Amino acid sequence: MAVPATQEGSSRASATPTPKGAWKITFLLFLFMLVNFADKIVVGLAGVPIMTELNLNAEQFGLLGSSFFLLFSVAAIVVGFVVNRVPTRWVLLVLALIWALAQFPMVGTIGFTTLLVCRIILGAGEGPAASVAVHAVYKWFPDEKRAMPTAILSQGSAFGVILAVPALNWVIVNHGWHYAFGALGIVGLMWSAAWLWLGREGPLAEVELAASREQRVPYLQLLTSRTFVGCVAATFGAYWALSLGLTWFTPFLVKGLGFSQQEAGFISILPWIFGACVVLTTGFVSQLLMARGVSTRMARGVLGATPLIVGGILMATTPHVDGAGAKIALLVVGSGLCGSIYVVCPPMIGEFTPVAQRGAAMAIYGALYTLAGIVAPVVMGKMIQSSASLLEGYMSGYTINAVIMVISGLLGLALLWPNTERARLRAHQAVAPEFA
Repeated sequence: MAVPATQEGSSRASATPTPKGAWKITFLLFLFMLVNFADKIVVGLAGVPIMTELNLNAEQFGLLGSSFFLLFSVAAIVVGFVVNRVPTRWVLLVLALIWALAQFPMVGTIGFTTLLVCRIILGAGEGPAASVAVHAVYKWFPDEKRAMPTAILSQGSAFGVILAVPALNWVIVNHGWHYAFGALGIVGLMWSAAWLWLGREGPLAEVELAASREQRVPYLQLLTSRTFVGCVAATFGAYWALSLGLTWFTPFLVKGLGFSQQEAGFISILPWIFGACVVLTTGFVSQLLMARGVSTRMARGVLGATPLIVGGILMATTPHVDGAGAKIALLVVGSGLCGSIYVVCPPMIGEFTPVAQRGAAMAIYGALYTLAGIVAPVVMGKMIQSSASLLEGYMSGYTINAVIMVISGLLGLALLWPNTERARLRAHQAVAPEFA
């Protein structure tokens, strides 16, 4: 039976206390994700000045947005296997240094090609970030206590935008977009210094590893399990919306709705504020439900996938309402609801993946769903370029986003059954030769 297997894993997790220093590491990794998303948002925030100075059309700017994700997935997979053997402490430090150094060339006068290459390098450095951070924090918390740390890491993305957008926008308006990149480089170096001083490896990894040596699962079985496929499918739709928010939301406010750069900077943080509320609420509710004995199918799977469907439906109505305020409100709520899936999928994968393989599994998961980041900005650029008006092009792009969100959410509802996945994989192992 699947339930006893899950209960067995849960009882082991609940019997393991949270080590001293776990929340300090969680806070440092929260700041790590904050810097990560500040780096991501800067091109979208400075989109109009960049397009103006470099004389870029919509398709070229869409390509610039997508270039960030060109090596994103490849790097995520490679580093995912590295962290199965190398301490995450040192991997995180190297990633942060790459981010910082990739920003400084933009301080000078550059062309489109230099900007493109630097974004590709930055994307390669940031591709593994989320999965490595999650893998690192899971070395400090047992399974039943992972929902809130995961939610807090997710909040690094929201606060990275909420805090960075006003500051970076002020730099852009008063000193030019070049210096916004330089400021991010300095912040990246500051985090690297703090992590070198305070960062530590979690002590629970060795405990979990000793308990799970006999449970190593072939990667083919892990990656084709229905819950893993469901996580990839559901998060793909959420990341489509996120990548459009990173690249196109501020230009949409300026060019599509007529707001000034300064006004657009303040409006741009609204989806992230709402998303932060969604993420924290999801983490709290998920952990509360699990404490009351609710299955992870409901407390994680259904809880994470349903908001995707609701958000997609709301976003689909955006072209059919009048007024800038109504359109912004629907986009803010629709995209913000996507945040739930980021909270629940990593713990679900962690439920049935042996710790010795978790780093790679998390990385492959991240590499697959972030492929949406390559496609979404280009699709929006093509919609804008080929439409009769800017606003019509934006609305076509957001309608495509809405359809993808609804389909992704439905796939999530159908496929996310983490509470039975461990037993299913063990049963499969019993009749199949083991390899990894």
